[in-house]
Amino acid sequence: MGNRPGMKNTWQLQEAKNQFSMVVEDALNKGPQTITRHGKPAVIVVAVKEFKQTTKPKKKLSEFFADSPLRGSGINLERVRDFPREVKL
Repeated sequence: MGNRPGMKNTWQLQEAKNQFSMVVEDALNKGPQTITRHGKPAVIVVAVKEFKQTTKPKKKLSEFFADSPLRGSGINLERVRDFPREVKL
């Protein structure tokens, strides 16, 4: 399946096991490689560089809060420190 027309970048599990170095090489040079199990997509092999790009936060957490539409809205987020409610056991 790997690299055959119509099934580009898709490998059956057994084929991927037998040709793992080729799966890795294709992931590095041709993009993510899908491995199927029982005919269904199971996992994707992807280059570290690409993985880091897709999992990297777009901005810092402090920037996220600074850009919040609620900033300066006057909403009160203080916690009320009264007694806990009674619970019947």
